[in-house]
Amino acid sequence: MGAKDSDIYSKHSSSQFNEELEKLRTDFLTMGGIVERQVTDSLTSLLNQDIELAETARELDRDTNNYERSIDKDCALIIALRQPAAVDLRLIISINRAVVDLERIGDEATRVAKQAIDLANSDGSTKGLHEVRHIGELVSEMLKDVLTAFARRDMELAYKVVKRDLSVDREYQSAMRSLITFMMEDSRAISSVLNIIWVLRSLERIGDHACNLAEQLIYQVSGTDVRHMDTGEIKEVVRD
Repeated sequence: MGAKDSDIYSKHSSSQFNEELEKLRTDFLTMGGIVERQVTDSLTSLLNQDIELAETARELDRDTNNYERSIDKDCALIIALRQPAAVDLRLIISINRAVVDLERIGDEATRVAKQAIDLANSDGSTKGLHEVRHIGELVSEMLKDVLTAFARRDMELAYKVVKRDLSVDREYQSAMRSLITFMMEDSRAISSVLNIIWVLRSLERIGDHACNLAEQLIYQVSGTDVRHMDTGEIKEVVRD
């Protein structure tokens, strides 16, 4: 269920207020695009043993942090000066919460890039790269879809992201069991497999943060705080 552009925020006599809210949305989506690139570049660098691309992914974290600070400041100023209510206030609150999850996704992508550099500089086992590729594709798709949901104010798409997090959790647990078994069978691979385990942990967290983003979009559109609800309860909110 998407929302019309006219429903994004209230009608204001001040065109400047409308511009401030639209800038907030635009900056958030721009930050999301940077974070999405961080995730993509860090995964590609790991799978291709590309140290230069990994360094590029790490450098993007500076841009992500700058956007978080700027958006935080803008949210505080709008609340202080405009005293928004109803749909406007939900828009600001949801974005203010969501930038925290975006920044943390960037942090996890930076950790993946660091592991990519460590693995490229070692001659260890490549065990677990199949799992990294698979789970990486899942969480990348979640992030892409939740940013699209924010752009379109699409609760149905956001709900699909929430549901997909359960699949990521299952895949993560399965991969962890496989890698732990492999380390027990071959102690020489422990160091390199531990690097992969840390990568998988970061990917699982990216999925969690994408899920949090989806919950904030649902709150923004519906006015219902769906955090800590199960998927069945969230589905009812989206349907209503």
